[in-house]
Amino acid sequence: MTSKTEIKSPQRPASVSRRGFVGGLSAGVLGAVATEAAAAQTLAEIPDRGPGADLGAHSERSRFVKIDRIPEAGPGKRNVDSGDAINSKTPHQKLVGNITPTDLHYERSHSGVPDIDPAQHRLLIHGLVQKTLVFSVDDLKRMPSVTRVVFIECTGNGWENWKKADPDLTVQNTHGLVSTNEWTGVPLKFLIGLAGKENNSNWMLAEGGDGAGVDRSIPLTDEIVNEAFVAYGQNGEPLRPAHGFPMRLVMPGFEGNLNIKWLRRLKFGTEPWMTRWETARYTQLLANGKARQFQLRMETNSVITHPSGTMQIQPGYNIISGLAWSGHGKIAKVEISTDGAKIWKQAQLNQPVLSKAQVRFQMDWVWDGKPTRIVSRSTDEQGNVQPDRQSFIAAMGSNALFHYSAQQTWSIDEAGRVHNVLA
Repeated sequence: MTSKTEIKSPQRPASVSRRGFVGGLSAGVLGAVATEAAAAQTLAEIPDRGPGADLGAHSERSRFVKIDRIPEAGPGKRNVDSGDAINSKTPHQKLVGNITPTDLHYERSHSGVPDIDPAQHRLLIHGLVQKTLVFSVDDLKRMPSVTRVVFIECTGNGWENWKKADPDLTVQNTHGLVSTNEWTGVPLKFLIGLAGKENNSNWMLAEGGDGAGVDRSIPLTDEIVNEAFVAYGQNGEPLRPAHGFPMRLVMPGFEGNLNIKWLRRLKFGTEPWMTRWETARYTQLLANGKARQFQLRMETNSVITHPSGTMQIQPGYNIISGLAWSGHGKIAKVEISTDGAKIWKQAQLNQPVLSKAQVRFQMDWVWDGKPTRIVSRSTDEQGNVQPDRQSFIAAMGSNALFHYSAQQTWSIDEAGRVHNVLA
């Protein structure tokens, strides 16, 4: 067993300038780090060296890492038994980078996850087409493919804050119904070409193979035809069952329930089918009493994930970090306010910044220990700016449930405790 050894800071070579030594760090970071004592003063004890664990069929997380999704039965109905849950939320407060681990990608199900044998599964393409076609999974894998990193977001993401703010919510509670993965599959445009879609067909019905038979009408705009694809791969492997195995529709930038899982049918026609999922379910009751249908695109959004709800920070240097995304394209910038939306400063975007994918942002911050509020707002390449809550509610009202995209505010008290609040 080794003994603990004191660590001394290395001396900088005389030939290296201060500017070269610190690289791109800001003056604020340097001042904060220089005035605070090192967090660890000694080397950790090393256990007796010897053979480690045997190699396995796949890698597991360290036993010291505890990271799980939260099952939920609806707004405010958290941490329920898995049998009662309708979704399971991504723990953004424990993640780094832009990509969500496959097993932590949020899950939304209307009737549970079907157990589908890929050898028996088929995709039917019919309706107003010149040729009705049926494809197996292997058929799709022999076709030209695309691989793209995009977010998928449930329309209910953010529903916890529509009417009130529970102070004890984490960012997993408030924003856990959005995730970003790398998806691989066959372009919709290629399949349309094989079937020979009729010119007067400008709508498509996509139907899943789950027990609920979820199906949605999708307008065939140029954007959708050029960007949608039928995916069979997720983060370099076959889709997981919870995310649509053996095939699903991926609709970059559009609401999650259009990304039909366990895809079994694409039907082409001249008008929407008005299924129960787009009449009784995914509609918005607006402030004027009217209901909005086919609100398909996910809007410009962002959230600070660190520090965020139920965390506690210390005075001095801190990193503010979070995620931003937009169904309109790339994120152009993210601004952060550390004084309750009075003064805004532009954050750094971590590369790569991809269209219709989440991007991580960060900013240095030296907290003076006084109570305050922190908030982020994003702007995409089309000039769409994430609205403050007051503006958002004025436009949408408080009776709706879906497409919540207002700025998320976290309060920090004198003890450094972080709470969810409505600005």
